[in-house]
Amino acid sequence: MLLTEGNHSIIPTFILLGFSEYPELRVPLFLVFLSIYTVTVVGNLGMIIITKVNSKLHTVMYFFLSHLSFVDFCFSTVVTPKLLENLIAEDRTISFSGCIVQFCFTCLFGVAETFLLAAMAYDRFVAVCSPLLYAAAMSPKRCALLVAGSYSWGVVCSMTLTYFLLALSYCKSSTLNNFICDHSVIVSVSCSDPYITQMLCSIIAIFNEASSLVIILMSYMFIFITVMGMPSASGRWKTFSTCASHLTSISIFHGTILFLFCIPNPKTSWLTVKVTSVFYTVLIPMLNPLIYSLRNKEVKNTFTRLLFTKPLCHST
Repeated sequence: MLLTEGNHSIIPTFILLGFSEYPELRVPLFLVFLSIYTVTVVGNLGMIIITKVNSKLHTVMYFFLSHLSFVDFCFSTVVTPKLLENLIAEDRTISFSGCIVQFCFTCLFGVAETFLLAAMAYDRFVAVCSPLLYAAAMSPKRCALLVAGSYSWGVVCSMTLTYFLLALSYCKSSTLNNFICDHSVIVSVSCSDPYITQMLCSIIAIFNEASSLVIILMSYMFIFITVMGMPSASGRWKTFSTCASHLTSISIFHGTILFLFCIPNPKTSWLTVKVTSVFYTVLIPMLNPLIYSLRNKEVKNTFTRLLFTKPLCHST
């Protein structure tokens, strides 16, 4: 982690390049990202409050959704404030410890979101394919275990990758060609051989993406078979509509991740990497509460009552 010069240890510092190569866009980007972050905070915290105060939303789906909102809020809060600061400040340095902490938390919340979305797909599978067993299959204990497992695996992945990053040596001052302390950009400025940590990161990323996608695809394959076997067209449409918000959310999230995997050479495609990183660290946390609330009349009604009714405790 530290380099030494003589008898002195050197603590490296990093410079987040971000979007500084486009100085004419700094103010417009600041206003856009500030607006997005405001909507993200209001939307996700609002979704958590709404699911708590409205007893009609005390269901398994909204239990998972409240945790998804919490993860999205934390994910965005870890990344966006530093992005906003670097757009208006001339000094874009970040301490080594600050960079490692940011990576640690973005990894944790990113992995947790991956498996929360998979758990929500499993919930839809049980609700559609085995409705009579739903109460037993999705008991409060099992739901709590699924959520705890998502967070716990996120912690394991985050701590493992962070440990191997700390084992590398870094130069006194390095420029990170991104707005976020991502694993690839941190490794790119290492002065030692990063082969092991790069291989480990690839294995973890492929395992997480493949396993979560298998759960999601298998769940929706069985849902599709079950729905197509329904005799009523209105019944098929109603069932599909209950899955539409989740399908939209996972399509955006996993589509972005798979696009990042498909970039042939990130070192020569930094602008593409930055734009895609903005999408999954800044935009997706804003979109999720909008996707789930705009299609749900109960959520919209509760949100309206929270805005225009003073005694919040009377909301039902």
